[in-house]
Amino acid sequence: ENGCKILQAVHDHPYVIDYLDHGRIQKRPYLLMQYVEGANLKQLIGRHDPVLSEFLGNILIDTAEGLDHIHDQGYMHLDIKPENVMVTPNGDIRICDFDLALPRPKKPIKRKTNAGTAAYMAPEQLMKQPLDHRADIFSFGVMMYEILTFRKPYDGDTVEEVLRRQMDPKYEIPPPRSFNDDIPIALQNIVMKCLNHDADTRYVVTTQLVKELHKALYI
Repeated sequence: ENGCKILQAVHDHPYVIDYLDHGRIQKRPYLLMQYVEGANLKQLIGRHDPVLSEFLGNILIDTAEGLDHIHDQGYMHLDIKPENVMVTPNGDIRICDFDLALPRPKKPIKRKTNAGTAAYMAPEQLMKQPLDHRADIFSFGVMMYEILTFRKPYDGDTVEEVLRRQMDPKYEIPPPRSFNDDIPIALQNIVMKCLNHDADTRYVVTTQLVKELHKALYI
């Protein structure tokens, strides 16, 4: 119900899935929303779908613009990951699944729960420290890295090792160009800034991130 109400508040944007209605039918909850013809980003990444290379700039910028709109409306998504971004065969995107979203605070706050997908969580989120919308920017950085390299920025033999590296401020993430030298240096710099361990050294607001992506990708 929380996710339904927040989607209702933020859906009026071309890159957020459209909300139609929610409620209960015979005591069973339902959400009625836009049907998107296509697949989510996780599926596209998993099969190295040509849609990713053909519409790369649009996918990255449009997702960032959708996230910027969510933040501008006073919320943080807190579950930005490839599964929650739908992509049409024409490269149009829709951000969905607002079940973990919360109002955007004026200063970082501690969450009552730590639900989410660990591989995309910001270090402060993993360590249950106060957080704000910049946790979304980190998650978006992980997603960009994965789209560009078909791997996550943190590697390891076990889940525990990966999470330790994710929380370690001294761990150096391999630059995306070490796996794909076709990536523009300016785009690599954006990804790495999003992935800074310290939230204060990431983009202050998503609007800055959108502007930098436009410059780097000439879109």
